Amino acid sequence: MAVHDDCKLKFLQLKAKRSYRFIVFKIEQQQVVVEKLGEPTESYDDFTASLPANECRYAVYDFDFITAENCQRSKIFFTAWSPDSSKVRHKMVYASSKDRFKRELDGISFELQATDPSELSLDIVKGRATST
Repeated sequence: MAVHDDCKLKFLQLKAKRSYRFIVFKIEQQQVVVEKLGEPTESYDDFTASLPANECRYAVYDFDFITAENCQRSKIFFTAWSPDSSKVRHKMVYASSKDRFKRELDGISFELQATDPSELSLDIVKGRATST
């Protein structure tokens, strides 16, 4: 599975310049491409709404939070979105190419795998962010 250069470029802009809040990626014609860029002002709800109900996607999100010590922190996490209602073949393609694609994105703090919107709840993300 090829990875379009734009994927790495946009990820670096998210990581270094915080140009985006999130990026949604999809597989098209045997390569991973950028589907949507979330503006820095967009919320976590905007991010979850960007994931299609019946299709798999990869995504990264720049998550801001306050630690127990009252420090402002930010962590980038990777999401492998694979809803139960998506086609089995798509799930297999996304599952088999996920690790290779993730290696292209240097600077990911943790990963979420979700098959249902409840698995992307803000509480789960906060829990993972503060424990890593």
